[in-house]
Amino acid sequence: MNKDFISFLQSQITEVQANGLYKHEREITSPQQAEIQIAGGRKVLNFCANNYLGLANNPELIQAAKESYDKFGFGLASVRFICGTQTIHHQLEKRISQFLKTDDSILYSSCFDANGGLFETLLGEQDAIISDALNHASIIDGIRLCKASRFKYNNNDMHDLEDKLKEAASCRFKMIATDGVFSMDGTIANLKAICDLADRYNALVMVDDSHAVGFIGEKGRGTPEYCGVLDRVDIITGTLGKALGGASGGFTSGRKEIIEWLRQRSRPYLFSNTLAPSIASASIKVLDLIETRGDLREKLQENSRYFREKMTKLGFNLVPGVHPIIPVMLGEAKLAQEFAARMLTHGIYVIGFCYPVVPQGKARIRTQISAAHSKEDIDRAVKAFATVGKELAVIK
Repeated sequence: MNKDFISFLQSQITEVQANGLYKHEREITSPQQAEIQIAGGRKVLNFCANNYLGLANNPELIQAAKESYDKFGFGLASVRFICGTQTIHHQLEKRISQFLKTDDSILYSSCFDANGGLFETLLGEQDAIISDALNHASIIDGIRLCKASRFKYNNNDMHDLEDKLKEAASCRFKMIATDGVFSMDGTIANLKAICDLADRYNALVMVDDSHAVGFIGEKGRGTPEYCGVLDRVDIITGTLGKALGGASGGFTSGRKEIIEWLRQRSRPYLFSNTLAPSIASASIKVLDLIETRGDLREKLQENSRYFREKMTKLGFNLVPGVHPIIPVMLGEAKLAQEFAARMLTHGIYVIGFCYPVVPQGKARIRTQISAAHSKEDIDRAVKAFATVGKELAVIK
């Protein structure tokens, strides 16, 4: 063992702890839902999960998963092209395409893998990727694997995007890559303007819609539907691990030729085990529920509006928007960590987000509202925010 290396790592860990940037993992002893139980037996309200539609513990999903074990087994122990494709996988891919109004879809073990296997498969040295500055880490890492020229434009800045498209004019193919919803701020990408620029400069458009599919847009089809460009986005990546049941798994959906080529060459698809059939089965049930339960989206929207209104009246600095990601801006990392710790004493489970997840000086509590929250749950959370906010001089 290299003792110098271990000593170096320990010093790095100690420094992170001293700066208030250490990420503690709280243990949950219950299913994911509005009220969860944490280690020690205490029950608290969860306001920081991606469980937007409250489906993570839905009985119909659980039953669909249980039934899949008798029909399809526990796992495939293989990758798709060898002996790891079951009927249920093709059914889910077709169901995703039907829901998103796309030609075809391909499953991955996560959206991180979907993004990781996208860019290098489709683009080469003669090409260019123009990426939003606040894109998710999976997009950033996926782009790093690709040999295409890289351009970064300021967040949601269409003037800067156009400048970068002009700089990439000599490249063979150009792809604009953006989050549909920027996960740390809850802001929605200006996809209408992005698609207009893509048309003008003959570029492809790729959207990671992980924080939108299932609940954003009139029918929950995500930011392309919300922005009125459902038929103009070439590639949509997303996750099954947030609004769509909250388990795991991801997908890429779009033009059929793109999906077909990904099946042939995308490395995370070719070299990773197949998505568990239980998740595939439950995910089909999720899409059925979403298409028949518009009340879940309506409840989520109303809960988000109500929480924003109450917190704004208290004087908290919120990132504006309409999304159920509602960041409470605090600035300093230690303040965010202390704030989250005190909230837990009031029975509210939230997490302080700080560098490197967000920029230095922009630490926050990223609250996430769920359709599973009652108005009483939200009132209780707001009351706790008010108490802790006054204790720490965040509000008066």
